Amino acid sequence: MTGIAVRPEAPDRARRPSVFERLAGWSYRRRWTALLLWVLVLAGVTAGAGLAGDDYHNDFTLPGAESQQAQDVLAERMPARAGATLDIVVRDPAGVDQPAVRGAVEGMLARVRTLPHVVEVVSPYTSGTAISGDRTIAYATVALDVPAEAMPAGATLEIIDAARLPGLTVEVGGEPARAAEEAEGGAAEGAGMLAALVVLVLLFGSLLAASLPIVIAVFAVGTAIGLVTLASHVATVADFTSALLILVGLGVGIDYALLVFSRFRGELAAGAERATAVRTALDTAGRTVFFAGTTVIIALLGLVLLGVGALQGVAVALAVTVMVTMLASLVLLPALLSLFGARLERSMTRRRERASRRGRTPREEGRLWRRWSDAVARRPWPALLLPLVALLGLAAPALDMRLGFADAGNDAETKTSTRAYELLAEGFGPGFNGPLVVVVDAHGRAAGPAAEAVREAVAATPGVAAATPPIPAPGGDVATVIAFPESAPQDEATDDLVAALRDDVLAPLARGNGVAVLVGGPTAGVIDFSAAIAGRLPLFVVVVVGLSALLLLVLFRSLLIPVKAAVLNLLSIGAAMGVVTLVFQHGAFGVPPGPIEAYVPVMIFAIVFGLSMDYEVFLLARMHEEWERTGDAPGAVREGLATTGRVVTAAAAIMVVVFGAFLLAPDRMLQQFGLGLAVAVLVDAVIIRCLLLPAVMHLFGDRAWWLPAALARGLPRLALEHH
Repeated sequence: MTGIAVRPEAPDRARRPSVFERLAGWSYRRRWTALLLWVLVLAGVTAGAGLAGDDYHNDFTLPGAESQQAQDVLAERMPARAGATLDIVVRDPAGVDQPAVRGAVEGMLARVRTLPHVVEVVSPYTSGTAISGDRTIAYATVALDVPAEAMPAGATLEIIDAARLPGLTVEVGGEPARAAEEAEGGAAEGAGMLAALVVLVLLFGSLLAASLPIVIAVFAVGTAIGLVTLASHVATVADFTSALLILVGLGVGIDYALLVFSRFRGELAAGAERATAVRTALDTAGRTVFFAGTTVIIALLGLVLLGVGALQGVAVALAVTVMVTMLASLVLLPALLSLFGARLERSMTRRRERASRRGRTPREEGRLWRRWSDAVARRPWPALLLPLVALLGLAAPALDMRLGFADAGNDAETKTSTRAYELLAEGFGPGFNGPLVVVVDAHGRAAGPAAEAVREAVAATPGVAAATPPIPAPGGDVATVIAFPESAPQDEATDDLVAALRDDVLAPLARGNGVAVLVGGPTAGVIDFSAAIAGRLPLFVVVVVGLSALLLLVLFRSLLIPVKAAVLNLLSIGAAMGVVTLVFQHGAFGVPPGPIEAYVPVMIFAIVFGLSMDYEVFLLARMHEEWERTGDAPGAVREGLATTGRVVTAAAAIMVVVFGAFLLAPDRMLQQFGLGLAVAVLVDAVIIRCLLLPAVMHLFGDRAWWLPAALARGLPRLALEHH
């Protein structure tokens, strides 16, 4: 059981019921009203979202970044080159410049020119660099009038269909094609819920009891999806938000409902009336769910500090999801317990009677956890140092973590965008999949001479495979040079090349010619975005850790506990990111190597830090109650582990299977999230909660609950126990 028990020395008649008790009493008595209200809200937001549709769109603009400046110049002076592009790649082993092949390709390109959002099509036969040296591979460039994130998937699929030619290998590449082929990840959600149901059935021995936490999670996630879909019309919400919302909502929703429901069953087993058991469950476990959920919301809202529009929308959407799951556990669950409580109680009674007839004696609750706590107390230093070394070893690969975005080369080979990527790399080199757009702005003067000097300097730079002649804008004061790196877009060598071009090659040329030279394009944009995230990460970590530690300081009125919680949570996050780096960046277990998606570490940090604080609050709240009651520090640790061990272990197991199921998702970003969150929860539940936390608490002893008197007088009181 988790939560904080009502003190026996405080009779109910001697105090006023708490907000949580009153809420539980209302939901229990007005069960049909509570259910109807929730169903109406769910139906309303779902219908509204269905009628309005979603307006998800990514906003990774970075005001002040060089790639963004280049994009702004192109949008103003060369709008035809400011939109996204597609590559139509053709292969014929007999040669793409045969008359029959050329005629078929030219006819196909003429059809593509007439399609929506297409502003220009550059044939490979009019460009001297668009046919490979062995004359077997050629590509046409299709310029679009919108950025990749704004290109409708239907319009992209129409271009892909129009590009097909019988008897020829034709593939379509580029970010719009890659986005249009994104697969749905429903199998991951289904597998996660099925695994969670199995864990709950094993925990409670009843399908009805196991179903209630899942019902709560489904109601909460459904409501949150509708709300976020509607919000996407008035705020910037990234297109991957709904998948993350389901990932976090299912895990947290089942977790919160399980903790309240488990306390309810514990009160029934102790002989309480059903209505009293519901009130006690909400006043104890429900209270800790509220404070734990608040820490998750604080951590998520810390993402607003990053200043990236799409991530701010994701942060708010996930915070709303956590808030809705909390409300479902505090409002909807008591109503369901009112409806099904009698059946649950009868089921528990029948199991006790069967056990009694077979001569089985009930096992002491938490007996093994008490023994474990005593074993840790006898050897606290080994229990602290050995797992600490192991966690530091797991976290070590994260020191070499490289942020970026995976490209089509990491996707499944069944996608036309992946096959186009491979054909371009084969025919022209890997850098042709990530060209750099060098913009020369002469500020009203003729840009031609400076642009030619830029082309010569870029072409002579080590790491550049080729550079196109300058392409002038109308008016002639702006020109672009397209540079093709020798390395693939996601390679570290490409990052180094961009830095060298900007700092060593082009900066002196710009000063000498009195022009502005900007390195832009999608590849440079990814590099700038990753650098911006990395640069703002320290402030984000400090604010999130500081606010969460402050909340724990007020809750537990202790100086050491917030510090201990922050350090242990950072260890679990470090271990998770180390495993993610090892698997996805270094290619362990056969995973295609590549950079870690730039926004994954900050999102995992926010979510994991909040979830780790959940278990911290659940466990420490029970320890705090025992400490307040007895003043026995070792006994408080023992009873805290004993009374929370079984249910928190089950809650962690559910989190692990729900998050781990997202390794089945087709999207690399979701796979990274699933692995990172699953590893973090597993580490937190097994290594930190079973070893590090009790070892540290035993070493702290009475000092764990110490707070200077002057500080205690100035802090507000947030009661974890209702007296």
